[in-house]
Parts: sequence; structure tokens; C-alpha cells
Amino acid sequence: MVHNIKSKIYPTFKSFNSVLQSWKDNNETIVFTNGCFDIIHHGHVDSLIKSAELGTKLIVGLNADSSVTLIKGEKRPVFTEEARAIILAAFSFVDAVIIFKHETPAKLIAKILPDILTKGEEYEIHEIAGHKIVLQNGGTVKTLKLVSDISTSDIISRIKALD
Repeated sequence: MVHNIKSKIYPTFKSFNSVLQSWKDNNETIVFTNGCFDIIHHGHVDSLIKSAELGTKLIVGLNADSSVTLIKGEKRPVFTEEARAIILAAFSFVDAVIIFKHETPAKLIAKILPDILTKGEEYEIHEIAGHKIVLQNGGTVKTLKLVSDISTSDIISRIKALD
């Protein structure tokens, strides 16, 4: 089983490209979402499930450790990209996890050209990285209703308060 999980993790787009082409050849509906997923919680799971339900293949773009540090600060990520990728790949509804090193997944999205791009409702569509290229290529961009009152930053704060 662990082998199946690790086979869903791709350290670069290049290592994933042949799988993507196979999916496109089979007319799969490809959904892409992304995030740091530093401490995975039920809000993440809810968004991933909602994303997966929109198509037949769900690709998760995962910020590399260096990217998380750039976005969230020097003390993050809490878990390594390998650990985060394994957790994400363990979900049966996640078909691929691709690690990216940039601040946003825009370049990765431009290579994948998913049918559907999703992100949480805290973003306006024009703020979502990759939205223009997806729309220009006939895809759709959807914002997802979030589970209220849950965030990784809040979890970290609550853990710190336990001391």
C-alpha cells in the first residue's frame, strides 16, 4: 500500500508529464488545487473532497519547503514536503501530488492546463494563480466554500498556548 501512495507523488512536472498525457488521452476531467498543507486538518480535507468531486482526476500542487518558508516565514513548514506529500497522497481521492518550488503554482498550472482550477473562497477568481491561462484554454475556475473557524496558523497558536 505504501508503494501505491508514493507512486502518486511527483517531485517535478517533468516526472508527471507522461501520466498527465495519458489522462488527457483518456478524456479525464482534470481538477487542480494547491497549497502548503503544512498541518493537514479537516478544512483541507473538505476542500480536497469538494475539488475531487468536480472531476475524474485530482492533482494537488504542493508548495516545496523553500516555497512555504518564503510565504509563511522562517519557522515554517512544520512538516517536510515529503511528509506533507505522503499524507496528501494517502487520500484515495487524490490522484497526484506535484511539488513546486515557486511562490505560486502559476507555471505548473500553465503546463498542466487543468479543466478545473479550485481554491478557497477567501480568494476572488482574479487573485487565483493560473486563472487566466485556465480560462483562456476553455477551463473553469471555482472558489470553494471553506469550513469556518479552522486554519493551520490557529492550530499552531493553540499548540503554542499549551506550554
